[in-house]
Amino acid sequence: MSYEDPWTPAGAAGFDRERDRQVRIAAFEWLSSQCSTHGDVLPLSLLREGFMVGGRQVHVIGPKGIFKPAVMDLPLSITTAPKGPYHDAFGSDNLLRYQYRRDGPEHPDNVGLRSVMSHHLPLVYFHGLIPGKYMPVWPVFVVRDERESHTFSVAVDDMAHTSLVGSSERVREDTALRREYVTVLTRRRLHQRAFRERVLAAYGHQCALCRLRRDALLDAAHIDPDAEGGEPTVNNGMALCRLHHAAFDRFFLGVRPDTRQQSGAGSEPLHIIEVRPDVLEERDGPTLRHAIQELHGRPVILPPRSSDYPDLSSLAKRYDRFLEKAVAP
Repeated sequence: MSYEDPWTPAGAAGFDRERDRQVRIAAFEWLSSQCSTHGDVLPLSLLREGFMVGGRQVHVIGPKGIFKPAVMDLPLSITTAPKGPYHDAFGSDNLLRYQYRRDGPEHPDNVGLRSVMSHHLPLVYFHGLIPGKYMPVWPVFVVRDERESHTFSVAVDDMAHTSLVGSSERVREDTALRREYVTVLTRRRLHQRAFRERVLAAYGHQCALCRLRRDALLDAAHIDPDAEGGEPTVNNGMALCRLHHAAFDRFFLGVRPDTRQQSGAGSEPLHIIEVRPDVLEERDGPTLRHAIQELHGRPVILPPRSSDYPDLSSLAKRYDRFLEKAVAP
């Protein structure tokens, strides 16, 4: 390829700002269209395909965490794999601590990310929820290089307030405050999506009460409510369809835990669905009859792996609350 080709990278030292802007805009627009079509959790196979710009294929994610497409001089994305070797995490200030490539501070990937920081360029952050499923977050900015801990601090921003040209100017105080706020919201959203994906995967992408298998109609329901400190772990969740999630949250129905498990009897718990007496006696149309009342006395459909079963103590506490609602006037 000749050096006159406009899509030949010049390297960080010869950073082509206009080409960089074109590719980042195209990447953000492509991701936006994919999320509109598939939702905000995308399959790795789709991300690996990438998109076309200037007659060239642009990949948005690579086998390593810090990724620079062949047509760019500087990195476009950073990735946290669901079972990767790096332990990226949010700090007490709510910023993402993204670890260096282990090959040392001067590895080209680490140097490239410092250049992205110095130019104030936006990146895409791919957060692995489960193997093969990633949630893209953009724009994110590297805001600090912490050499002692070998980490970069990363903040999320609002696309409406983001310049795609980059600059060398100091970040304003109101910008830093906005990024802190947006990062807190994004952190919460990442945890919610991770919880949903893990619970649905554990239950084989079906409702634990009615076996509905439409992902778009399935939720991850907390046993111990999230608002009351319930942990976003598979053992504190059940895959429920939207209707049964609402019925479970509002105590129209409950799950009686199998107390045999407390004594170790039986190879698999037999948790039983109970419908609240007043709901069970109500006369209405076929939806109430078939979708709610006919569940009474049926067993919950459990995950294939016993390690993913609902936590018994949490289920018992939830059932006690259901009984209180059942006898309330």
